[in-house]
Amino acid sequence: MTRTTADARAAATEVLLANWRGDHTVPAAGLYPHQWSWDSAFIAFGLRHVSPRRARLELETLLGAQWTDGRVPQIVFDPAKGAEYSPGPSFWRSSEIPGSSPVASTAGFVQPAVHAWAALAVHESDPSGSDHARFLRRAYPRLVAWHAYLTERRDRGGRGLVSIVHPWEPGTDNSPLWDTVLASVPATPRDPFDRPDLAHAGDGERPSDRDYGRYYWLAERYRDHDCDDRDDAYPFLVEEPLSNALLARSELALAAIADHIGADPAPHRARAADLTAALDQLWHEELGIHTAADARTGELVPVATVNGLVPLVLPGIRHADRLVDTLTGPGFLGSGAQLVPSTAVTADAYDPRLYWRGPAWFNTSWLVAEGACVQGRPDVADGLRRAIVDLAAPGDHPEYVGPVDGTPHGTRRFSWTAALALDVLHGGRRS
Repeated sequence: MTRTTADARAAATEVLLANWRGDHTVPAAGLYPHQWSWDSAFIAFGLRHVSPRRARLELETLLGAQWTDGRVPQIVFDPAKGAEYSPGPSFWRSSEIPGSSPVASTAGFVQPAVHAWAALAVHESDPSGSDHARFLRRAYPRLVAWHAYLTERRDRGGRGLVSIVHPWEPGTDNSPLWDTVLASVPATPRDPFDRPDLAHAGDGERPSDRDYGRYYWLAERYRDHDCDDRDDAYPFLVEEPLSNALLARSELALAAIADHIGADPAPHRARAADLTAALDQLWHEELGIHTAADARTGELVPVATVNGLVPLVLPGIRHADRLVDTLTGPGFLGSGAQLVPSTAVTADAYDPRLYWRGPAWFNTSWLVAEGACVQGRPDVADGLRRAIVDLAAPGDHPEYVGPVDGTPHGTRRFSWTAALALDVLHGGRRS
C-alpha cells in the first residue's frame, strides 16, 4: 500500500468516524443532521472496512424504524436536531400517521432499496461476526417486507414498475426527469418553508425556491393523506429506472441472503427477473438510455440522465451494449467527464453546478462502475474508480463535483463520498 493510498484511507475513515452518532452515520454534519435511508446503505459499503459491527448497526438502526406497511423511511429524525433540517419532524408529525414507525419520528417518503445489497456486502466482510450476531436472519424479514411494500403498494401504473411519489424519493431531487410532471404541481404550499440548505452551498448549486414550493406542496399532500399510496388524485406518480434497477439488484441480494439462512431464494430471483424485464418499458430508443415515464400515461421523458445508466448493474438487462455505448459516448464519459454527469452534457437542461442537473455524484458513479463490471467492461469501471479516489480526499470529500473539472460543490466531509472512496481503496467489488 502506497503512502498516498494510506493517507486516502485515513482521510475517508476520519470522515466516517466524525459523522458517527452512536448507532448511525449522518450524511454530513450541519446540513444533514439525521439518518437518511439510501445514505446509510452506501455508508455501510465503506464502513464495513472500518468496523463490520458498526456497519451492521447502521443498517439495523434504519430497519428498526420501519413502518408497519413495510416501508423503510427516507429519514429517521434525531429529536435533538429537529429544528436544523426542513422539512423536519414537526412537519411530518409521523406519530399521528396510522402505521408509522412505533419507535422513531420519521419522514413518510422512501428512497431507493439498496439495503439488501448492502446487507449482503456487510455480511461478506465478516461472515463469522455476522452469523454470531444473527444479522442476516434478523434483517431478512424486514427486507422482505420492505420490498413487498414497493412491489405491492407502489406499482401505481400497473406495469410491474415501482412508482415514486416525490422527486426526493429516487434521491436525484431536481433532475430534469421530473420537470414535465412537476409542472402541473402548485408551488404554493400552505406553510412557509425554510431553506437551511442555502447556508451550505454556493449560489447556483441548489434547487430554486419555486422547485422547493412544489416539493413542499407534494409533501403536504402526501402527509395530509396519511402517506396513503392509494390517493387516486395524487399528481406526481413517476416510474424511473434508478429505483427499479436497485430494487431488482437488491432482490438478487435477497436471493443470496435467503440461500444463506435456509429460506427459499426462488421468489427473489423471479422478482428480480420480472423487474429487469419491466425496465424495458422505460427504454428510449432514440436516446439509447432508460428514462422516466408518467405512471398515469406511460409517456416517456426524452432526457438522458445518470438514472438511466444504473440498470447496467443488472445481469441480463436488454440493450446492455447500447447502454454502455451511451455511457462512454459524448453525453457522459465521452465528454471528458471524470465521473458520470447527473444529466447528459448534451441535454438542454445540463448545468455543471446545479445539483442533479449536471454535477457528478460519487454514489451514482460508483453504481455505474459496478454496472460496467457486470457488463464486462472493467476498463470503464477502473477509470471511474480511479476518479472516485482522485477527487474525494483532495476536495475534502465533497457532496458532488463538476463532472469535467472535478470542482467540489455542495457540502464537504460527505459520508457516502468517504465510504465509497474507502470501498474502492479496499478493492471492494461485488459484481
